[in-house]
Amino acid sequence: MASKYEIELISIEDKNALMEKYGERLLYEERADIYGCCIKLLTDSKYIKDRWEENFYPMSAHTRSHGRLIVIQENGEKQRVLYDPLSKTAFLINVDYYGWVKSIALSVAGDILEDEHGINSVHGACVSIAGQGACLIAPSGTGKTTHTYGLLRLKGVSAISDDWFFVRFMADQNVAFSSEKNFYIQADIAEIWGEYKSLVEKAEFDAKGRAVVNIRWIVGKGKIFPMTPLNTAILLKRDPADCTITKKLTATEAVEYIKRVDFCNPHLLVKDSRKTMLREKFFKEFFSRAETYLVNTTLPPIETHKAIKEILKVT
Repeated sequence: MASKYEIELISIEDKNALMEKYGERLLYEERADIYGCCIKLLTDSKYIKDRWEENFYPMSAHTRSHGRLIVIQENGEKQRVLYDPLSKTAFLINVDYYGWVKSIALSVAGDILEDEHGINSVHGACVSIAGQGACLIAPSGTGKTTHTYGLLRLKGVSAISDDWFFVRFMADQNVAFSSEKNFYIQADIAEIWGEYKSLVEKAEFDAKGRAVVNIRWIVGKGKIFPMTPLNTAILLKRDPADCTITKKLTATEAVEYIKRVDFCNPHLLVKDSRKTMLREKFFKEFFSRAETYLVNTTLPPIETHKAIKEILKVT
């Protein structure tokens, strides 16, 4: 789903004024462990609080937060997303779609890790195939989720993350780390892959047709891994004017593509020249350490999936 909000950067003084305005209304407080970052949720919505608890690993209440999300409903105000880069605090006003809440939480953690620890985040899915990692990175609407869940049905394929993962360079490898406890699926996933029908039947879907679910119910507890070395990267696009379905890319070609599509991440909070330079540098190194392909998803999903399985050598 494409982002339908704009990020407004604010000062720490603005942040303090907003906290004074909303502070007494924030009934719920929860902390999430997002790859070692303590991200604190403050909200007046029990629904958002409950989804957060289902979605993320908990962090001790005694741990000081590294970043914060304030999610609040305000009558008479328009939907707004504001972010103070200094205190790493985001305000989500009249945002009731949990998908944006969790993506902004991941982006706050990504902002912290990128600046302070040299660890980068990727808005994409990652799986492990017999110990070898592969990722799908794509603009919204090009089939990343569909093909990730298609791969998870297969023997020997394990899940790292379905939407967002963190990357460290270790020795000569990319190493990918998971970001969430449970996944956020689409209601129509069972229409393509029937194996997920029982999962969909148990889930509580929101107005956008999405739900936080324990994917272990279908794939099994042993097929959820916390990390993997990452050897293959598959970029997706959907271009009916291009007859080429699969193309191997150089690292330079891959960086050029991902820059054109805003790093395949509609939830980036800060997009200044310094951040853009950091991200370009990261992806240049990332793609130089992986075999990288571009797959055009204009064919029916089953046919496109065959092309992806051929690249990954799975059946």
